[in-house]
Amino acid sequence: MAERTGIFAGEDPFALARAWLAEAEASEPNDPNAIALATVDAAGLPNVRMVLLKEIEADAFVFYTNYGSAKAQEIDSAGQAAFVMHWKSLHRQIRVRGPITREDGPKADAYYNSRSLQSRIGAWASEQSKPLESRGSLMAKVAKIGLEKGLSPERPPFWGGYRLRPVEMEFWADGDFRLHDRFRWVRENDEKTWKINRLNP
Repeated sequence: MAERTGIFAGEDPFALARAWLAEAEASEPNDPNAIALATVDAAGLPNVRMVLLKEIEADAFVFYTNYGSAKAQEIDSAGQAAFVMHWKSLHRQIRVRGPITREDGPKADAYYNSRSLQSRIGAWASEQSKPLESRGSLMAKVAKIGLEKGLSPERPPFWGGYRLRPVEMEFWADGDFRLHDRFRWVRENDEKTWKINRLNP
């Protein structure tokens, strides 16, 4: 096993990811939980976009979106995805790849209900990734749905979460003269133990 000390120490990659994220929350000026989420469409053409990670569980990463969006359709079709978290303030990044499934139960309800009322109404109003006539038409729809749904809208059936359970994670830290430190954690599936290797920069 590769020798890991300092910021790379520990046997649990999810605990390590949470520790790095906590550091970034103290130093990164905006959205330290932002991830660049990569998917592929039916033709194999990659897509990538920024998404806000909402939780690092004991063995998975969770975010939320509209199930009608391009990202959701690509996730559902491929059943796997990848993302990178990069923090300029820390000179570090984490890369993650693996199978992904929906989080469409009470946990999704709880997160939806924790959002501001405006965001909850917005989730109902937005047909994410679909063509939009104008911003004015969107705001009119938001106002109409706000009157219909009231102060306690339920979670839309087309909106929920995704849980990525990685089979590969890489922790990267900037090094002098481009001699970066990289450690890759790999497992055959989410039931297996991790194998850890130091990688060349």
